[in-house]
Amino acid sequence: MTVTAAVELQDTLYPAPIKSVEAGSAAERSGVQPGDVLLRVNGQPVTDVLAYRHALSQGPATLEIARPRLAPQVMTGVPGTAQDHHRLLLPAPPSLDETFTFTVEWEDPGLEFEEVLFDGIRKCANKCDFCYVHQMPRGFRKSLYIMDDDFRLSFLYGSFVTLTNLTETDIQRIQDENLSPLYVSVHTANQDLRQDMMKWWRLKVKDPQAVQIRNMIERLEDIDLYTQIVLVPERNDREHLDETVEYLSSRPNVLSAAVVPIGLTSHRTNLPDVRTFTREEAQDTLRRLNVWRRQFLAERGTRFVFPSDELYLLAGEPLPPEEEYEGFPMLENGVGMIRDFLTEGLPELPAALPEPKTVILGTGSLFADSLDRAVEPLRAIQGLTLEVRAVENKTFGKVTTVAGLLTGRCFRHAVRPGEADLLIVPPTTLRYGTELMLDDTSLDELRREFRMDVRAGGATLGELARVILSGAQSSGHQWGMSAHAVKDGGEDEPAEARIAEQGMRGQA
Repeated sequence: MTVTAAVELQDTLYPAPIKSVEAGSAAERSGVQPGDVLLRVNGQPVTDVLAYRHALSQGPATLEIARPRLAPQVMTGVPGTAQDHHRLLLPAPPSLDETFTFTVEWEDPGLEFEEVLFDGIRKCANKCDFCYVHQMPRGFRKSLYIMDDDFRLSFLYGSFVTLTNLTETDIQRIQDENLSPLYVSVHTANQDLRQDMMKWWRLKVKDPQAVQIRNMIERLEDIDLYTQIVLVPERNDREHLDETVEYLSSRPNVLSAAVVPIGLTSHRTNLPDVRTFTREEAQDTLRRLNVWRRQFLAERGTRFVFPSDELYLLAGEPLPPEEEYEGFPMLENGVGMIRDFLTEGLPELPAALPEPKTVILGTGSLFADSLDRAVEPLRAIQGLTLEVRAVENKTFGKVTTVAGLLTGRCFRHAVRPGEADLLIVPPTTLRYGTELMLDDTSLDELRREFRMDVRAGGATLGELARVILSGAQSSGHQWGMSAHAVKDGGEDEPAEARIAEQGMRGQA
């Protein structure tokens, strides 16, 4: 270990706070402690955990570590003046009193970081007519208003990116480090229409070629791409949808395309006038896509294009069987979530409960009928009173019908204190690893207010039944497995597992 003098933070450094140090690791043997920061690897600053892993994959690596020292807090305001009551103790920026280095040779140093991105989230360069962030009501945590569009999060978590903010260096890095697969929002292959729908900011676009979607897909020919088309009525549907599907299917690196109808809220002040699909339009869209799906299956052995669950529900048509989802490659994009939920059927049900129980299953209006039919056999259990309640979205408005955007406020309007023994909320309403909803309402708060047990439902129908019957703990899907978790300042274990599995592939 080599100790050097103090250094000053520069724009080219992205200090990465260390969350923990693995016992017995090279880092621990070298004296690294939680709270230290990583400055450089092999003399070069690192921007994120992917770059860190890539540097380690190249051979012997020297890591430069700094130990921050917090400067005394600084008092603001002027004593004895009108500003005196505004005086605050503000922490000064940390200084790096000393740095030291240690070297590893084909060995994991044993560091876990507070964040996966050391240089911050890449921001979106677009102003899409259908952007959900622009439709957010006021009063939520600041992180939910960040318009993220970061290719690194796309690789780590499967979040969709538009590629319009990439630089030549970014493209080269994606190829060199084999950051595959990526998840790309295409929307349309018609360049003029895409520009009209997405309205990228010229000053935020770093490379004019990056907005050319066909050019970008073809430049990334060695990177597998999962794509999505957010469909807007009378904009990129019908013949434009056919054009887009035809183009995407012609590119060997495009593995599939998800088709998702536009999602709206009631908070669209000063935004373009757009609307949702009618039942007839949704049915026409499915007819068009089914023609393509049959053709692709016959010619290629894959259906390639996958309509989201919402499109089937809007059309009033039954969901496809499990095999038609081909392994659910874009489950988190709403493609096959309901079918996946139904895959594990109900367990063996008791004839009666030891004690009477009243249970409310709260969900969004879009899924309520499907859920009601799925749980119908439970109503034969003596002593169980079961109601599926379609909860109106009081936060985002009636036009928002999906379960995952229900908040504590919505349930407060829909449920009366003491009217049931158990309220079950969709697990998709909860932030990953917590019992917090989108508006920061906790399940504990609802338990106290409603004077009843409140639990998250299950990831499958069978698991939901166990929650209903015995109060089992849910292991269901929670939101935050993508950019939300990073924007909130946390690092998810699933990302670390994926990095360990895939982040070293650049050496191949």
